[in-house]
Amino acid sequence: MKNLIHGTLSAIAITSLMACSGGGADKSKSSSTGWSYNDRNWGGFEAVDYRGQETGPGLVFLEGGRLTLGSSEFDATWERNNFERTVSIPSFYMDETEVRNVDYCEYLWWIQRVFSADNPEVYRKNLPDTLCWRDKLAFNEPMVKYYLRHPAYAYYPVVGVNWIQASAFAAWRGDRVNESIMVKKGFVKLNAKDEVNENNFNTEAYLNGQVSHLKEKRKMRDLSPGAGNKNATRNVRIEDGVFLPEYRLPTEAEWEYASYGYRSQTFNENIDNKKIYPWQGLSARNTYTERDKGKFMDNFKRGRGDNAGVAGKLNDRAFISQNVKPMTSQERAFIFPNDFGLFHMGGNVAEWVMDVYRPMSMEDFSDFNSFRGNTFQTQTRDEDYNMLDKDSLGRTVYRNVTAEENVNRRNYRVSDNIGFRDELKYQGGDQTYEYQVNSLINNQVHVYKGGSWNDRAYWMSPGTRRWLDQEQSLAWLGFRCAMVRVGDPIQAKK
Repeated sequence: MKNLIHGTLSAIAITSLMACSGGGADKSKSSSTGWSYNDRNWGGFEAVDYRGQETGPGLVFLEGGRLTLGSSEFDATWERNNFERTVSIPSFYMDETEVRNVDYCEYLWWIQRVFSADNPEVYRKNLPDTLCWRDKLAFNEPMVKYYLRHPAYAYYPVVGVNWIQASAFAAWRGDRVNESIMVKKGFVKLNAKDEVNENNFNTEAYLNGQVSHLKEKRKMRDLSPGAGNKNATRNVRIEDGVFLPEYRLPTEAEWEYASYGYRSQTFNENIDNKKIYPWQGLSARNTYTERDKGKFMDNFKRGRGDNAGVAGKLNDRAFISQNVKPMTSQERAFIFPNDFGLFHMGGNVAEWVMDVYRPMSMEDFSDFNSFRGNTFQTQTRDEDYNMLDKDSLGRTVYRNVTAEENVNRRNYRVSDNIGFRDELKYQGGDQTYEYQVNSLINNQVHVYKGGSWNDRAYWMSPGTRRWLDQEQSLAWLGFRCAMVRVGDPIQAKK
């Protein structure tokens, strides 16, 4: 009996020890070594009690899932460039609305304030092309003059922005959001006066120790034994979980997933009905409420010469683009979110996405987080592996990876993984054409999605896709931003 009791107590003790040291039950100690976390006397390794990613300004959380991408509509253009295929899209964030004129004017103001004295070309390069409104046989000069800057259009989607400009805006936005987080959490004091040229806050440059102009208020405790005294401090690191990931353009797969908004149908593992539009039903008209029945669900062109219907009964309340989100009770009868809570995923303006265009993207695609456009890079460092100076915009300098660096790598070898056959051969013949000689499709051509105020209903179907050179813009083409979700794919309810 004595031996039995002793054995039972030993088992209980071992079980208790395992419960404390394993499975993350005791977050103050390592379950691998037994060493204490966040303790200078035990080496100073830090483990953060991370509570989950916050939702950045303007974003909506989208829980990921499986979806059959591609157009289920009749291929009216006969391009056959988006056959159906099933992919999984991990959870991510996307802007509730398109980026507005007021947002882009804030960006232009910041650029002018920071760079105008010594590098005015940065401002000029990022100006939207307001001349995109011109039509040789239409009086659109008021749009050229007023659309971008007049307060009447402040909350309309910005247009005339090319793909390069949209991508630059997204990168700038991420840095401003992280700078705001640093201020609100008390790490730095806002220092707009001294932000000039390359001396502006860039998240990656800060993490690499390349930002020196900040007026610091407090720092993180440095628990490294070699840091000196117990009051030693250090900069914020990526391991602290303070910064949000980058804002960027959404991938084509993310945009299409977000547009369909399959959330209300997922009572089981099947999506029973494929949608034609971002809303339920087969019609572009409102069939939900008796009061608004017959009104269009988004802003598009009904037919040649019919942009808005007749006076007194305007069918979408807009001749060109409109507010990105309803701001009055009257607008709520015309502007509806989809099931993810996103506005204008069908019409208003078409939207840039990250992907490089290929007509046969469905032939070579990843069934997880599908994207075409990867050019793998690495930070530029010297022979001692020290970071080189920032570029003139205050950003960390990158270079393309080389084949020599990836000799033993299996998942990729070269930097450019976009893919294009330099010589295409027709089956059964010798006819060929060389890259960029007889084709407009190249690595500078990007996809844009969705319909617009200038498009027919066909383009409001999420599976349709079009393409445009990255340096060109349109009066009916805008964009919205996205952000990766790190960690748990399910957002905890507050």
